[in-house]
Amino acid sequence: MSILLIVFLPLLAAILAGFANKSLGLVAPKVVTTGALFVACALSWPIFIGFLAGTAEAQVVPVLKWVASGTMVFDWSLRVDALTAVMLVVITSVSALVHLYSWGYMSEEPDQPRFFAYLSLFTFAMLMLVTADNLVQMFFGWEGVGLASYLLIGFWFRKPSAGAAAIKAFVVNRVGDLGFMLGIFGTFLVFGTVSIPEILAAAPSMAGSTIGFLGMRFDTMTVICLLLFVGAMGKSAQLGLHTWLPDAMEGPTPVSALIHAATMVTAGVFMVCRLSPMFEQSETAMHFIAFIGAATCFFAATVGCTQWDIKRVIAYSTCSQLGYMFFATGVGAYGAAMFHLFTHAFFKALLFLGAGSVIHAMHHEQDMRFYGALRRHIPITFWTMTAGTLAITGVGIAGFIGFAGFYSKDAILEAAFGSGTSVGTFAFWMGIAAALMTSFYSWRLVFLTFFGKPRWNQSEHIQHAVHDAHGHHEHEAHGHGAPAQEDAGEGTDHHDDHAHAPHDLGSRGPDYAVRGDGTGGYHPHESPLVMLLPLLLLSVGAIAAGFVFEHAFVSDGEGEFWKGALVFHEHLIHAMHGVPTWVKWAPFTVMALGLLTAWYGYMKNLSFPKAVADQLGPVYTFVYRKWMFDELYHNIFVKPAFWLGKVFWKVLDIGVIDKFGPDGAAWVVARGSTYAQKVQSGYLYSYALVMLLGLVGAISWVIAG
Repeated sequence: MSILLIVFLPLLAAILAGFANKSLGLVAPKVVTTGALFVACALSWPIFIGFLAGTAEAQVVPVLKWVASGTMVFDWSLRVDALTAVMLVVITSVSALVHLYSWGYMSEEPDQPRFFAYLSLFTFAMLMLVTADNLVQMFFGWEGVGLASYLLIGFWFRKPSAGAAAIKAFVVNRVGDLGFMLGIFGTFLVFGTVSIPEILAAAPSMAGSTIGFLGMRFDTMTVICLLLFVGAMGKSAQLGLHTWLPDAMEGPTPVSALIHAATMVTAGVFMVCRLSPMFEQSETAMHFIAFIGAATCFFAATVGCTQWDIKRVIAYSTCSQLGYMFFATGVGAYGAAMFHLFTHAFFKALLFLGAGSVIHAMHHEQDMRFYGALRRHIPITFWTMTAGTLAITGVGIAGFIGFAGFYSKDAILEAAFGSGTSVGTFAFWMGIAAALMTSFYSWRLVFLTFFGKPRWNQSEHIQHAVHDAHGHHEHEAHGHGAPAQEDAGEGTDHHDDHAHAPHDLGSRGPDYAVRGDGTGGYHPHESPLVMLLPLLLLSVGAIAAGFVFEHAFVSDGEGEFWKGALVFHEHLIHAMHGVPTWVKWAPFTVMALGLLTAWYGYMKNLSFPKAVADQLGPVYTFVYRKWMFDELYHNIFVKPAFWLGKVFWKVLDIGVIDKFGPDGAAWVVARGSTYAQKVQSGYLYSYALVMLLGLVGAISWVIAG
């Protein structure tokens, strides 16, 4: 019964808030949706704890009869096992806190009921995905998540950039979903069922068989698994289908936390782990997943080092961390991948919501070049974001208690090295390089935001805030007392990159020719309690989730916690424990090196970053432009698609179909009516002549016949 409430309470709340909209006011929809999520969260944790304690068993809860068509027969059922329990806790916990956080962050938004309805709809779709007992049900949740993310990213639909970002996310995900659909079709063709337990039980019997695809014969499981993984690449923003993720920052910050922390982007990792017995049958597919994950991990980390928008830095960090999860699955460390998914949910949601608190304090300014010295003004945000930074950089020392990322990221790196394969070794070194850059850009964010001198007076957003406040005081001085309206309405969450050149702080001097104290007369303010409480709760997860749950997820050599929910390799656990000492210390070493580099460049010698950027020249520009993927796709896919569309529109539609179709028919009727009008003269002798000619013609036809 509890699993039914967990899944369907968010749906009921979304329907009520969405259809009632503003008729119930602005508070009631927030109460309903937030309350439903906290109830779902409260019901999810006992299920998870039950599997931790070893008292819970996997079960399938039927909902209704669904499809019976020939040999395709399946019901709508909810599967609850250890893998589902982990996802239930992650989804409901983060979503509940995001709902609560949004009370403060979206307080000035007039369309709050619609926003909260979208959040709850998204949560329901994600819960449907992770409780799926068959592939069609999983696809239902998969597409539902895509729809809800489109609505959330484009929430400020009157802003052109938000609409474009929503469409981009939707289209790129549809490319991946085509592969996912083909994988499901191929699975049904081969196994004759879409039931996940039946497919996984029969998967070993298909090893070594071949299937026809694109006119050639390939290994059956390799084709199916690669097609399924294409879907994961789109949903989890892996290299090649990642371009939608940074643009998704156009949505409100709570949306970024929900989509990029624990839910939508982790759907691909969950799918690979759920179907791990299938992927285990194809060594080629496993190596491909490990390679793509390692490449994504490295690529996204390089781009994160050059970005200025605080949300984009964290977004590329998400992309990089997902790469870690995927190359963990590629080397067979599914437990480690799920462990990092679990810990990542807490510290990444914390970082996104913390960034939202900074943006809220800085009057919607998102460019870190206009921050500085905020730790004294927003101390709670500073300390919570520091906890998240310590977690993502993996601060900790072997043998001592560390933060969450220390346990999960190190486990992945040790598994990659311990796998003993060439692709595993490649993934290990890519992961080490990414760990170095992760430490650098994470501490770069902290130093630029919270330390140094204030650089607020060069921000247009801050100047607007000061101007509004000044105008407000002037009104009060003249006895009016009407408060100035803060431009926190539609579209204020996003801040463009100001079209600045891709150089570092030193490009305009370390203090940007600061006027006075650099504050411009602006006074940042700490966020309200309703926004700070989720930050404090997530900080607990960022600090403790690693050492509390490490044993269950990865250290248990027999995989007792998972109870068959995914493939668990005991030999890989032993290999992880047996890696050389330098492998265990490598992540800590590069973390410290990245921290020192960021401190030197952004605290000690502020001209150093610009010198490095100038020295690298085109390389820096290439990385800053995100490896030119957007430009490449625009020239290869977007421009030809628009050209082809214009040809179909102008030539085929207007020039052929309309001309010889409806327009042509209308022309014939119009021209015929013109001639017919001339015949209708109104004179009797004219009609008699026509009748006589017709009669003569008819008689002539009969005689000739």
